[in-house]
Amino acid sequence: MTEQFTPVVWMLLSAALLTAGMMAVAIFLGPRKMNPVKAEPYECGIKTEDPPLNMRHPIRFYVVAILFIIFDVEIVFLYPWAVVFRQLSLVAFISIAIFIGVLMAGLYYAVKKGVLEWR
Repeated sequence: MTEQFTPVVWMLLSAALLTAGMMAVAIFLGPRKMNPVKAEPYECGIKTEDPPLNMRHPIRFYVVAILFIIFDVEIVFLYPWAVVFRQLSLVAFISIAIFIGVLMAGLYYAVKKGVLEWR
């Protein structure tokens, strides 16, 4: 039983060591000087210091990020289905076709609303 998990343990251990090594290099070799410009708060290139109360904040970036997450999750659901595609029945094919159809309808709606257009 433990022989099956040996590659997984090695992968996790190597990933942890690589991450720790990169963080150590960044801490020891990275710049340490802080100046007022670097200390200013910003979000997506927009300064957040004292915004006018009646100013509307653009949400385009957030909408694109949410769409990316939705379609990224779609791939998570499609991968296991694709792996066992030959063993599945017609019902499974129809259900995944409906799933993809609903997602494509959502993408079509987003494109028609102009969500993905950058101005």
